[in-house]
Amino acid sequence: MQQTIRNIVEGVKFQNFILAVILLNAVLLGLETYDAVMASIGGLIRLLDGLCLAIFIVEISLKLFVHRLAFFRNGWNLFDFTVVGLALVPGGGDFRVLRALRILRVLRVISAAPRLRRVVEGFLSALPGMASVFLLMALIFYIGAVIATRLFGPEFPEWFGTLGSSAYTLFQIMTLESWSMGIVRPVMIEQPYAWVFFVPFILLTTFAVVNLLVGLIVNSMQDAHHEDDVERTDNHRDEVMARLESIEKMLKEQRK
Repeated sequence: MQQTIRNIVEGVKFQNFILAVILLNAVLLGLETYDAVMASIGGLIRLLDGLCLAIFIVEISLKLFVHRLAFFRNGWNLFDFTVVGLALVPGGGDFRVLRALRILRVLRVISAAPRLRRVVEGFLSALPGMASVFLLMALIFYIGAVIATRLFGPEFPEWFGTLGSSAYTLFQIMTLESWSMGIVRPVMIEQPYAWVFFVPFILLTTFAVVNLLVGLIVNSMQDAHHEDDVERTDNHRDEVMARLESIEKMLKEQRK
């Protein structure tokens, strides 16, 4: 019986069914944000939402029955277990925020789709290199915030009055959101040579460090896709070898 359930749970049809339920549940959770929709068919939406949750609980239960304690050794299983568990928390009082996190069920698409899992795994493999880049950026921001606070704080306390406000303003400048007309040009009215600080800061952070971060992520994604291609090639080779062995056995039996 356990092997039968394992074949069902690990089958393509069952996985596609779970993926369809996840997408349906995502649509239902989105519809719950519309008061007009909830006023007209709110009962049906809640019923379908409860049905989706019940299907997720049955899926988790079947996986626990099949894999037992080994279920918790898989990171994606732990992710699914946590997301479904959050949906069972009561919705009132201090737990209202946790109930709002039901939308995280949509992220189960990642665990249900192998290609998306590859992308996430590639992103996670880039985290060690990204940590070094984040540390470098933190040092640059700290140095820049100290300099900006001392240079521009007295005239523009709203933007550079404290170390924290300077760091936030520099982050806005790094994202290039209203950096010129909104911040730098007003500063340059009081201090015409302020561009000597802001332009190198933008070049260093926006065009150098951020692109370095993007490059690390792109390389990790390429490695993940390469591993996916290698795995598909290996599976195809094993399938071909199995067919050849089957044909060879048939030929031997015919010769006998």
